[in-house]
Amino acid sequence: MSFDQDAKEKAMAVLAHCAGSRGFSASGLPGGYRGLWARDSMISSLGAALAREKFRKVISQSIETLSTHQSELGQIPNAVGDYNRDRRSRVTFNTIDSNLWYLIGHHVYAKTYNDKTLVEKHKTHIAKALVWLQYQSPNEDKLLAQQPTMDWQDAFPHKYGRTINTHALYYAVLGMYGKHQAAQHIKRVINGDIEKYLSLYDSKLGYYLPWAWKPHDGYREQGEWFDTLGNLLAIVTGLATPTIANRILHHIEKEKINKPYPCKAIYPPIKPDDKEWHSYFVTCEARTPYHYLNAGIWPFIGGFYVAALVKAKQHRKAQNELEVLTQANQKGKTQKWEFNEWLHGKTGEPKGAPYQAWSAAMYLFAKESVEQKRVPFFDEWV
Repeated sequence: MSFDQDAKEKAMAVLAHCAGSRGFSASGLPGGYRGLWARDSMISSLGAALAREKFRKVISQSIETLSTHQSELGQIPNAVGDYNRDRRSRVTFNTIDSNLWYLIGHHVYAKTYNDKTLVEKHKTHIAKALVWLQYQSPNEDKLLAQQPTMDWQDAFPHKYGRTINTHALYYAVLGMYGKHQAAQHIKRVINGDIEKYLSLYDSKLGYYLPWAWKPHDGYREQGEWFDTLGNLLAIVTGLATPTIANRILHHIEKEKINKPYPCKAIYPPIKPDDKEWHSYFVTCEARTPYHYLNAGIWPFIGGFYVAALVKAKQHRKAQNELEVLTQANQKGKTQKWEFNEWLHGKTGEPKGAPYQAWSAAMYLFAKESVEQKRVPFFDEWV
C-alpha cells in the first residue's frame, strides 16, 4: 500500500471513531473531546462528504443535532454534550462561527448528495440562522461584529469587532445562499475597495488583519498578528483577490508559518510583554509560545493551506505541502497516524488530543483538492 493511500485509510478510520449517534464528535478516543461542536462537525463534514455514502448519515445527524438545539432567536449552539463537567448545561452558545459553519454544512450536504431534503426540513432553522447573523451588525454597515473568544480561537488571542475569520465564512455563506450582491459588498469592503475605514486588508503587511474595531482620532483598535486560518479561508472562499491571495501565501512562506509542518495558528507568537497580551492568558495552554493557539501547528489548518495553494493554482507547491501534512498526521505520542489536534510550533512534536476529526477530514479535503486541482464546495457558487 502506498504512503498516501495508507494515510487516506487511516484518516477514514479516525472519522469512523468520531462518528456517533448525534453526529461527529471532535475526537474519537476516550479522554478526548466527545461533545459535538458546530465548527468541528461541519469542518469534518467537508472531508467526510468526499467519502460519499460512508459518512452521509453521520453528517445528517450532525446537522440534526445542531438544528434541534438552535436557540429561539436563531443562534446555533457552539457545542452539545457532556464534554465539560463544570458547565451547567449540555448545550452552550456564545459563538458567531457556529451559525456560519452550520449554514455551510447544509450546503455541503445538499451538493454532495444532490439532496435538498435536509434543507427543506430545516428551512426555518436556516432562515433564523441567517437573520441572527444579520443582527450581529451593530454599526448597521452589513458587516458582522463579535465579542472576544466567539470563534474557534475561544481562549486566545483576544480579538473583537470585525474579524477576517468570520467575514471569510460570511462571504461564502452569502454566496451559497444566493445573496450574491451582499457577498460582493462584503468583498469590496473587506478588501478596501469601498468604505476603506472598515476594511481588513492591510496592503503594507500583505495580509488581512485578524480583527479591527472603532477608530479614535486617527487610531483604530486593531490587531496586526497573522491569523492563519482567517487568511486561508479568505483565499479558499474567494474573498481574497488573486493578487491578495498570492501576497498571503508569500507571507506564509517568508515567515515559515508552514514550517516544520503546515500550519502555525498565528504568527508571531504573543508573549507576556507584548501589547496584545491579556492577563487571563496565563490560565490558558496558549500562554507558552509555540503551544496550542499561540503559534502551535494545527494540521486541520494545514488542510486549508493546501486547498488555498490549489485555489491560487500553485499546484506543485500544493502537492509538496500535502506530503508534509501527511507526515504531520502520521506522528503520534503513542502510535503512528494519530491525526493529532496540534503540534509544537518549532519541533513538530504532537501535543494535543489524538484522533481529531477535523485533522483527519481536512487531510482528505486537501488530498481531494490536489488530485482534482480544484477546491470542493467553494467553487460552485462563485
